[in-house]
Amino acid sequence: MEKIKSTMQILEKIEAIEKDVMDLKLIVLKKLAPSGMKVISLKGILKGVQVTDKDIATARKSLYSKIRL
Repeated sequence: MEKIKSTMQILEKIEAIEKDVMDLKLIVLKKLAPSGMKVISLKGILKGVQVTDKDIATARKSLYSKIRL
């Protein structure tokens, strides 16, 4: 009888953990959800600008200076 009781306790603990995980998921999703701010399109902002391979290499070096690519 004690084995059944401990099995039930384990199942109850698993259910409690599952509930906690679901609560955490909801919290994270709420944080990541759009805040209602208007999205600003950047389409066309660089119209007419020439981006060279050197510009791209410089940007990569700047962005990824602390990690190896």
